[in-house]
Amino acid sequence: MVAITPAAGFVSIPHSILIGFITALVCNLAMMKIKKSNRIDDTLDVFASHGIGGICGMILTAVFAKDVGLVYGEVNTFILHLIACVIVILFAFFGSLLLYKIVDIILPMRVRQDQEERGLDLSQHGEEIV
Repeated sequence: MVAITPAAGFVSIPHSILIGFITALVCNLAMMKIKKSNRIDDTLDVFASHGIGGICGMILTAVFAKDVGLVYGEVNTFILHLIACVIVILFAFFGSLLLYKIVDIILPMRVRQDQEERGLDLSQHGEEIV
């Protein structure tokens, strides 16, 4: 759904199925790669499904768009989509980082090391395991 939404009015039904198939493979590979990485905490696979899916949808829209897509010989649309994709990625990253820093100043996002070692149930919620 994330990948086909930007392309919905611009591609044929067979192309939409192909976009869904390609994006499903790419998102699945991204989920497996992120799961193996211990550096990224994405329990719900939000980035792998929505972020990567949106990027695939945006790029594949430029590939399969009726009469102006890359498969129809139009390179300009593809280049514009790549530029727009980079701009959106940078905006989302730095906008999110800015919001994270502002919230972290007001209300720290991470607990202290000693609180984490004691356990979050006890240190944050006062719950003791009986």
